[in-house]
Amino acid sequence: MKIDNIDIAKKPMLIAGPCSAENEEQVMAVAKALAGKAAFFRAGLWKPRTRPGCFEGVGKEGLLWMQRVRNELSQPVATEVATAEHVELALSAGIDLLWVGARTTANPFAVQEIADALRGCDVPVFVKNPVNPDLELWIGALERLNNAGVTRLGAIHRGFSSYGEKYFRNAPQWQLPLELRRRLPQLPLVCDPSHISGKRELIMSLSQQAMDLNFDGLMIETHCNPVCALSDSRQQVTPDELSVILDRIVHRSVSADNGEFQSYRNQIDEIDEALMGLIAKRMEVSREIGELKRDKGFTVFQPSRYDETMKRCEAYCERARLDAEAMKDIFEAIHSESIRQQLRILNDDKR
Repeated sequence: MKIDNIDIAKKPMLIAGPCSAENEEQVMAVAKALAGKAAFFRAGLWKPRTRPGCFEGVGKEGLLWMQRVRNELSQPVATEVATAEHVELALSAGIDLLWVGARTTANPFAVQEIADALRGCDVPVFVKNPVNPDLELWIGALERLNNAGVTRLGAIHRGFSSYGEKYFRNAPQWQLPLELRRRLPQLPLVCDPSHISGKRELIMSLSQQAMDLNFDGLMIETHCNPVCALSDSRQQVTPDELSVILDRIVHRSVSADNGEFQSYRNQIDEIDEALMGLIAKRMEVSREIGELKRDKGFTVFQPSRYDETMKRCEAYCERARLDAEAMKDIFEAIHSESIRQQLRILNDDKR
C-alpha cells in the first residue's frame, strides 16, 4: 500500500469540534474557542442514524459554515462523508480532511463509491474502524481508497460495538489498532475517545492510554454547551474541558531500545518459550482425549467440563490478581484449539 505523509506538526494531532454542526452560530462559537488548539476543526454534516426521526445533520447547508471557519479563522476543517455526493459537495467546498465513518467502513460497496468519487484527488482521508472488530474489513476499506489513488490516508480508532450493559459505549479492544499499526507502520493512527467512552468523564483516561500506546492523534468531540447538543451530548466536552485534558496528558518517549530493558526481555522470552511448551503439552493431552472420545463414541464438546475450566480460571485469577476477562479470552482461545485438535482426529478417522 502506498501511503504518503500527512504532516503532523504537533503531536498529538488534534481533530476537535462538535459531533454535529447545528447552526452557524454554534459552529463559529466552537471554532473560535478552539482556535490555536486543533489541527482540524471537525463537525458532522451528514449523520448516519438507524431510526428515523433522529437528528440526521444539516447537510450541505453546513458547508457554508465550515467555509466561514476556514476563511475567517484560517482553520483547516474536516467532516464525515458516506456517499459519492457527500464527497463531491465537500470537495467543492474546500473541506481539508474527510473521514469515513464506522458504519460506512463496514460496507464495501459504499467505500468503493467513495473511493471512485475521490479518484484523482489529493485530500487526506481517514477511515474509522468498522462497527464490529474486523481488522481485515478495516484494512480492506483503506486498500479500496488506496487503489483509487488516495495516498494521504489515516485511520481512526473509535472502538467496537457489543451487546448489553457495558462500561464503554464501544469497547476499545486496543489489540486491533495495534495490529493495524504493526501491519501498516507508516499509517497515521488517531484515537476517538469520545466514541469509545460514550461519556465525557472517561475521555481523559482514554486519551492518555492512546498516547501511551503511541497513537499519532486524538479526535475529541467538543461543544460549547454539550448538554443541549442535538447529538451525542453525553460524550462531548467544552473547549475549557478539552484544554484541561490536553494539559494533563503525559507524553512519553517512543524509544525503549536502551540496554536496561534487555534483561527483562530475556526473562520474557524464556517465559514465553515455557508457555508454548505447556500449551504444546496440553494439546498433546487433548489429542489423546480426542482419540478416547472417538473410541467411546462421545461428542467432542462437553459443556460441563468447559464450565469447570472457566470456573477454575476465575478462581485462579482472583487469587493471583489477574484480569479475569483477559484470562478468559486466553483460555477460550486455548479451549477452541483443543476442540479443533479433537475434531481433526474424528475427521481423519472418517477419511
